Amino acid sequence: MITEAELVGLLADMESDRVERTSSTNNTDKFAQAVCAFANDFPNSAQPGYLIVGVDDAGHPTGLTVTDELLRNLGGLRSDGNIQPLPAISLARFRLPQGEVAVVETMPAALPPVRYKGRVWIRVGARRAVASDHEEAILMERRVSSALTFDSLPCLDSTLADLSEDRFVLSYLKQAVSEEIIAENQRSLRHQLASLRLFDIKSDCPTNAGILVLGDHPTRYLPGAYVQFVRFRGTDMTSDVADEKRAMGDLRTVLQTLDLLLEVHFRQWPVAVTSMREEMRYDYPRVAVRELLVNAVMHRSYQSTSPVRLLWFSDHLRVISPGGLWGEARVDNFPHQVAYRNPVVAEAIRVLGYANRFGMGVIRAQKSLELNGNPPAEFSFDPSGVTAVVRQGMRDEGRGMRDEG
Repeated sequence: MITEAELVGLLADMESDRVERTSSTNNTDKFAQAVCAFANDFPNSAQPGYLIVGVDDAGHPTGLTVTDELLRNLGGLRSDGNIQPLPAISLARFRLPQGEVAVVETMPAALPPVRYKGRVWIRVGARRAVASDHEEAILMERRVSSALTFDSLPCLDSTLADLSEDRFVLSYLKQAVSEEIIAENQRSLRHQLASLRLFDIKSDCPTNAGILVLGDHPTRYLPGAYVQFVRFRGTDMTSDVADEKRAMGDLRTVLQTLDLLLEVHFRQWPVAVTSMREEMRYDYPRVAVRELLVNAVMHRSYQSTSPVRLLWFSDHLRVISPGGLWGEARVDNFPHQVAYRNPVVAEAIRVLGYANRFGMGVIRAQKSLELNGNPPAEFSFDPSGVTAVVRQGMRDEGRGMRDEG
């Protein structure tokens, strides 16, 4: 993050492709567009961009008091899922003699183009605008090959024919890109796919994420790209198997299959909470199990030939995700520090409607377990995978009863 002296220098200078000033404190669209544009780094400066909140057009502080709420709102630009892929931002509050200012520092993205609500924003000098097709193509060609994650690498044995054009054009594209941009789009199918990191133009083949999101048979190229469900009659894996299923296919089909599968296996019963009213309790809350499964699909290692596994026992269940913790995420900061092994897959899960806010899945699961009366999920970590264990809550029809009035 910049120092106070550097900030004063930026305020004294004119706005540029790396600096945007605003006196507004609640224009979220404007803030997000600025972050998106800085992340795209169209001038290719390889330097961070700065959104400075609390100054006028001339660079003079407006006397703003930077509240914790304002900083939380600015920090939410990263995690609310509207900017894809997730930007790398830092926040700071500066107390200058003329008043306080908040600064959002945005690092250039390794995987441009970055979109806000389906549009690619860039800066050309002091101007912010939606990128043209040609400008977007420049960003696509600028991707940093050495920084590519596995899901964004080309799947070299595959071809365009391995992807479903109907699935892309009729469904995914409409959810990922704004209607106005689609209406103006004159690019080829390959370039439309590439702009969403689902196709590699240079290698002329889908990326691994393209195969996962739009492929008819992802396991043909990524053998572990499915979810295995096994329900046991007893408490361990020596017990008889009551049911076994595999959720396979493109990413949407896998997630839809899991939703349908879970609906069949959940049990529920009434619990009297007052003398006049009952509430339903579940052996496991749907939200918790769903969040843990989506989290496993999102963060797993797709280089592993092992599937995500959901093992359902008579008194507990386990969700096993191949691949250990990734990047900055460690045992001591899990689940509050989030690092994305598969940023393109994470983006697709958000586009498909299976994630609303990034970094909140495990936290939401724990809260849901608490409300349902289950113990917190227990996590274990090793280089080969992450395991979440969820245990049943107490099944007591009278628990929680109280008199009303």
